[in-house]
Amino acid sequence: MSYAKVLCVGLVGVTGHLVEVEADLAAGLPAVVISGLPDTALHEARDRVRAAVVNSGQRWPNRRITLNLLPATLPKFGSAFDLAIAAALLGGSGELPLLPLEGVVVLGELGLDGTVRPVRGVLPMVAAAARAGVERVIVPTGNAAEAAVIPGVRVRAVDTLHRLVAFVRDGTPLIEPPPDAPAPAPVGPDLAEVAGQALGRRALEVAAAGGHHIALLGPPGAGKTMLAERLPSLLPELDDDAALEVTALHSIAGLLPPGGRLLRRPPFQAPHHTATVPSLVGGGSGMARPGAVSLAHRGVLFLDEAPEFSKGALEALRQPLEDGRILLSRSGGGTEYPARTQLVLAANPCPCAKPSGDSYCECSPLARRRYLGKLSGPLLDRIDVQVRLMPVRAAELMASGGDAESSATVATRVAAARRAAASRWAGLGRRLNAEVDGPLLRRPPWRLPALVTAELRGRLDSGSLSARGFDRVIRMAWTIADLDGRDRPDREDVREAIQLRTGEAA
Repeated sequence: MSYAKVLCVGLVGVTGHLVEVEADLAAGLPAVVISGLPDTALHEARDRVRAAVVNSGQRWPNRRITLNLLPATLPKFGSAFDLAIAAALLGGSGELPLLPLEGVVVLGELGLDGTVRPVRGVLPMVAAAARAGVERVIVPTGNAAEAAVIPGVRVRAVDTLHRLVAFVRDGTPLIEPPPDAPAPAPVGPDLAEVAGQALGRRALEVAAAGGHHIALLGPPGAGKTMLAERLPSLLPELDDDAALEVTALHSIAGLLPPGGRLLRRPPFQAPHHTATVPSLVGGGSGMARPGAVSLAHRGVLFLDEAPEFSKGALEALRQPLEDGRILLSRSGGGTEYPARTQLVLAANPCPCAKPSGDSYCECSPLARRRYLGKLSGPLLDRIDVQVRLMPVRAAELMASGGDAESSATVATRVAAARRAAASRWAGLGRRLNAEVDGPLLRRPPWRLPALVTAELRGRLDSGSLSARGFDRVIRMAWTIADLDGRDRPDREDVREAIQLRTGEAA
């Protein structure tokens, strides 16, 4: 037999595609040719596979070897094809009877000594195989726990090419995935640790309940960073679909924690202010990798000292904030990643970051305007909640903190508000108020009475509020009503939403 075929999976972005690895051995000068739009890592697979086959005690066929990856029009990236290539090549040379691998997806990178090493993106690969009807998958031992979270797929693992050969040739059992260990109890900062800042706590609760973006402006030491870091503790755990999305993105980025279990807690990303545009939105040579905005999908993206970020990096966030996804175009094709994240901006009022007042701050009024002017109007227009925090008083700082609500208490109200919103918008395919389209809220049956929106319409007509801001205030009003247990927003809900939007809340 001079022809063999083994199944594998290729990734384009977060989407997996079933790939057939074909091997044809013909008479001629010994050579290895790989076709099917392989990248550099795949071109180098011929040397890795050759060394792994020989060092595993198998005979290397001295013939002209053609390896083809179908569909040939789909770009192929990475080293996850190594194990499938080795199996197809040994099958084509007659060394292995490949009947046990029929309908089985084989994933793994080969070391020169024949060890099978873990690869990135196994979770979306196995999920793609399951969608294609594949029921059996062989993965590296380091990826077994990660692959086993996909229901309906029988996962087995290998640590060496020799073990795979023994399984195919003699039926030697493969390695079972490790048992699913219980998830550790979530440990993180608590909202009760924040001194004072009743306005900041309220703004954070509204943002958490509705999925709204939030900007925290105020002097140093006011608690902006503390509040932002505690936002994830107010969010409910991710459901199965969201957890799969988030875990798949972290799998592609190679950031999954040991254990391979689904990520149930909303992710939190806080890039440094020197972060580049590709590190925020994604990029890299070959297949573009997800950036911080995608790694924070279904979670929180926190930009501390936001005016210190480059203007290009900040402006690059405008499109994913609006669309909930990011499309990265490269010469080899486009890659799309989900990016439905909750943005939190924190900024001091001036560059010197000293307490306000003539005797402390060294910045002129023009310097202050220029500093905050780095946050452009179009970007701030996409931020629902914009609050200005006052300095913490000594009495608040020295208080015992026994009266401050904990994250668990606030999270209970947030969860109830989210359930109300999810029930209301279930027929529209939306779960959060921040995700509802503005035109829908301006039409019956969701349109609010004119008496309720009178102040809001006045601000729109005067030009102090944009049409986008109008819609965002309406969404926040629905969130405030959900938090207070009402079916529809009233006039006071709209007024509070206006104050949170314009920074007038006190």
